[in-house]
Amino acid sequence: MGAGCPKLSQRSHGAWQIRQELAPTPEGQRRTFRRLGYPTQTAAQADLDKVRALLALGEDEDDAEAVSAMLDALSKDDALPDVDTIRRKLRTGQALAKGMTVSEWLDRWTSQEAGTHRKATDISYESHIRLYLKPKVGDVRIDRLTVGQVKEMFNKICDDNDAIEANNADRRSLLSQAKQARSRAEKRRLRAAAAELPPFRRTAGPSSRRRIQATLRGRAQRRDHRAVDHVQPGRARQHPCEDAQGTPVDRGTGGRVAAHRSAARSCDGVDPGADRRVSRLRCRARPGVRGVVARGRDRGPRRGELAGLGWTEVDLDAESVQINTQLTEVAYEVAEGAPKSEAGERTIPLDAEAVRLLQVHRARQNEARLRLGPAWVGSGRVWTRPDGAALRPSWLSDRFAALVAAAGLPPIRFHDLRHVAATTMLAAKVDLKVIQETLGHERLQTTSDLYTSVLPELARDAAEATVALIPRAPRQTLGHPSGTQGNPQARASGDSDVHR
Repeated sequence: MGAGCPKLSQRSHGAWQIRQELAPTPEGQRRTFRRLGYPTQTAAQADLDKVRALLALGEDEDDAEAVSAMLDALSKDDALPDVDTIRRKLRTGQALAKGMTVSEWLDRWTSQEAGTHRKATDISYESHIRLYLKPKVGDVRIDRLTVGQVKEMFNKICDDNDAIEANNADRRSLLSQAKQARSRAEKRRLRAAAAELPPFRRTAGPSSRRRIQATLRGRAQRRDHRAVDHVQPGRARQHPCEDAQGTPVDRGTGGRVAAHRSAARSCDGVDPGADRRVSRLRCRARPGVRGVVARGRDRGPRRGELAGLGWTEVDLDAESVQINTQLTEVAYEVAEGAPKSEAGERTIPLDAEAVRLLQVHRARQNEARLRLGPAWVGSGRVWTRPDGAALRPSWLSDRFAALVAAAGLPPIRFHDLRHVAATTMLAAKVDLKVIQETLGHERLQTTSDLYTSVLPELARDAAEATVALIPRAPRQTLGHPSGTQGNPQARASGDSDVHR
């Protein structure tokens, strides 16, 4: 009856209740916190004050939504959480709602991060969540996620890799047989059999698994979710692609290249033989493409940095190039932006031959501009299509792959030109710090980890150079020692006539 109850004035009659408006749901629906059954006004007021203190912790919309969702999820028998505990969880990014699953937490994190990353990064996060995290651990409560569950997730991912590789091999085999089949009926049968198999998929290699781990760790949670931090993202048992500690094995040498060639796919690791193959490739490209390959081969800029390079960033008098723009392409949409990191904005020196080739290239481009007249597209880029339009980054990769295939070379990715530049500089005894700055790596450790193991001959050269610095006594030829030749007494004294 509420306020109309005739017995309301009796102290022993009825109970107190509290009511507090919460932040609306993301869909805009109202939420209200209610709790009944308080014996006294003092007890009811104490809990109401606590609810308001919890709501006051929400310094922004995301935190206010998290606190409101937590309060809305409490049952009538659940105690109100401690204010200091919730403050700490908000500060460290931990989940608040009781029973929140990994899927729910990832959805919340994704909505909070929307628009704060490059489009390619958002797509990468989305694929990690959709293909790996939600299917493997999505139903697990985030506060109960254990090291064992995360390890098992990576075990399953490695098992899936085995199945994906087998399916890809079967599909390639059927399509290859279909190409060689003589009758149309046989071709149709083989193609139908290939269509029934799962589509081609990329496996999640060591680098991909580390990125999946980083996605699961997420933003501020990475400081608190030890179940994620303390796991090597490889298979718990030894796997052919990695050692027991989850360290990637070099995939770019020997039999791996032959295997990749037969499978028509590029190597994942740094290929120490790519420099020799690229030098054979350059002479087969037309002048414009040859220039892109040459710059990638010699100085190692990223594909998007080459595609986005403008003549305003080229100073041929100073023999240098400024890298401050790159083109990225996602879902066939090209966007212009800053390089990958702050270290990516850098100055790259040019050698005399590069300056000469760029001068020739600019002269040819000017001739094409005058010849085409109004049809010329003034993109201002160094490397363009025949009409002056900017190149798509994917066009560079596609054209490069076609050149590699036409030359009958083992698979080389366009990005491998960057590795070739680094290994060539190492072979030329260029300091590692200079290589880091040339490539635009944010940390020296990245450069060291990627490249110092791909040229074992450098270690042998270092050993020879070290030994050469150690002074040694001169070696004498076999024969009589000095002062004894032709001296019978010296020979009779028992002295040896052979010395070192």
